[in-house]
Amino acid sequence: MDLASLLPQVVAISKTGGAFIQEAKKKFDWNDLEYKGNNDLVSFVDKETERLLVNGLSALLPEAGFITEEGTITQEKKPWQWVIDPLDGTTNFVHGVPLYSVSIGLLHEGIPVLGVVYEVNREECFHACKDQPACLNGQEIQVSPISTLAESILATGYPHIKFDHLEPYLSLLGDLMRNTHGIRRMGSAAVDLAYVACGRVSAFFEHNLNIYDVAAGIVIVQQAGGVVTDYQGANNYLTGRQILAANAVHQQLLAAIQKHWNL
Repeated sequence: MDLASLLPQVVAISKTGGAFIQEAKKKFDWNDLEYKGNNDLVSFVDKETERLLVNGLSALLPEAGFITEEGTITQEKKPWQWVIDPLDGTTNFVHGVPLYSVSIGLLHEGIPVLGVVYEVNREECFHACKDQPACLNGQEIQVSPISTLAESILATGYPHIKFDHLEPYLSLLGDLMRNTHGIRRMGSAAVDLAYVACGRVSAFFEHNLNIYDVAAGIVIVQQAGGVVTDYQGANNYLTGRQILAANAVHQQLLAAIQKHWNL
């Protein structure tokens, strides 16, 4: 598989999805909103964007299967699998907060090998594939050179559906608030990972994420020189529902997480 040749076509498909989202935003109504669970929102925009992406990617790589957030296609396991979050940041979208993204990852035998994250509002496309540099709108990017937590700004995602780890999480946040330049909550895990890759934040950590939240961003961070692990420092970050992506502060932040977390 020539991933480098495939990547520009995936970028184009992600932008088509982003254009649809922005057009749909103009006529979006709260009556279009559905709930998959407590505080877990979905709209016709998520579903229609996913169908658009699936159609484009199916034509691009017919032999690949799909893992999608909204389940608009039968999710059959195959050696090559697209992993799609059509609108990562739905809550931001429905409330008019201008930060949400299209996230498209490609797995080979369960390993992320290509990723595209298109942040729709700023028209920023982060993309990478195995053995190639990570880029933002075609320009190579690298993780931040900052090497201490004390000088870092971090990204995270606050619990909004499951609260079983709330107390250790709040304890960890208190520690990090006192010992970093600050913590940001963007509302799109795909964008958080992209921001690690381009050096806007030194690290991102979150729990209770799904594979479609992180598959694309993992590749981009890795190809930008970053490190991705779970909270044990191991490799169960794709489906283990814990992820820590960082530059050189990875071990420092991992130690802080392990100090507070119930592992």
